[in-house]
Amino acid sequence: MTVRPLGIDPRPPASADLTQRFLSIRHRTAELAARLRPEDTVIQSMPDASPTKWHLAHTTWFFEQFILSRDPGYRSPNPDWHFLFNSYYQSVGPMHARPRRGLLTRPALDEVRDYRCRVDEAIAALIARGDDASLPALIELGVQHEQQHQELLLTDIKHAFAQNPLEPAFAPDAPRSLSMAAPALAFVPFDEGIVEIGHSGDGFAFDNEGPRHRTYRQAGSLANRPVTNAEFLAFVTDGGYRQPALWLADGWALVQAEQWQRPLYWDEALETEFTLQGRHAIDPHAPVCHISYFEADAFARWAGARLPTEVEWETMAAPLPVRGNLQDSGAFKPRASSFESSLGQMYGDVWEWTMSPYVSYPGFRTLAGALGEYNGKFMNGQWILRGGSCATPADHVRATYRNFFPPHARWQFSGIRLGNDR
Repeated sequence: MTVRPLGIDPRPPASADLTQRFLSIRHRTAELAARLRPEDTVIQSMPDASPTKWHLAHTTWFFEQFILSRDPGYRSPNPDWHFLFNSYYQSVGPMHARPRRGLLTRPALDEVRDYRCRVDEAIAALIARGDDASLPALIELGVQHEQQHQELLLTDIKHAFAQNPLEPAFAPDAPRSLSMAAPALAFVPFDEGIVEIGHSGDGFAFDNEGPRHRTYRQAGSLANRPVTNAEFLAFVTDGGYRQPALWLADGWALVQAEQWQRPLYWDEALETEFTLQGRHAIDPHAPVCHISYFEADAFARWAGARLPTEVEWETMAAPLPVRGNLQDSGAFKPRASSFESSLGQMYGDVWEWTMSPYVSYPGFRTLAGALGEYNGKFMNGQWILRGGSCATPADHVRATYRNFFPPHARWQFSGIRLGNDR
């Protein structure tokens, strides 16, 4: 089996198609940011989050650093910004400390937007030249990276707005869906046996999605839908956050230290939640969201179940089309859904925690050079999530996509799908 480092189809797209894809993704990021006022784009509400202005600049820096810098004739319009907008690529030089990104009042937002325009023009010109066979793969990596930051822009500004007593809405005009009853919770069985997981090599994939390989899957079952707000509320009211026997040791220590009593963004009365549409009544039928791995694991124990493995999740999701409440719907929040297949909402709404640690697949190799820092060096102390969320672009997610976060993280659109041993 041939494994291509970036998982790119060897048939390059026409330059016009490549330019259109590049510019459309870049435009989408600017479109999301255009909903904000300049003051909104500077704030950093916690060390794990980044300001919108930084996202706009960093994604531009990525194209400049890993594509334009290969051209001997290219000159950066702002070489002093290299230090400011490098994220974690130690191989290419030092960087501004992540927790201090919110202190970067300069450069101004208009300067960052001008920087984006200049780099966009340079990339478009490079594509038009058509003299670099490796360019399509690098451009695709860059736009996929930008789509990851589109989701981060949404999760980060949601956290920032939630700290404001005025609770401003990012998308007050988002379409409101009527609440519908969630289908009854049921478990879909699967057999034991040797299965294949990982990216096949056709189309784009990040390096951590391969190589495709065979592995063993125990017999078990997967819930037909994510856990709902109503189901998680039952866990809360039953004292789930006060029962140490339900929790992993580090999770219980965190619950005590942070005084967690409910999901992030729920109010103390357990009646409303803060969303990108503003504060609204909690929809009992919608998937519960902003749950850490620790909370997901504790809920599963309370429910007499467990979290699925990523092998179970991927093999069950692989036959299904990528369709659901993703960023493209414009809702920007999880919502209840009916579905025709035995498994619903596998894509969109909420990223679903698995019980699988983020480690490499057999035969995994990091990319050559600085891009080798993209995914591989984070394979330590993190857990896999699958399926995408209401903030994920629809053409960005696939069955093999491996998202990962540390177990305490809950500002992402993360939720729960239960698994069982049968």
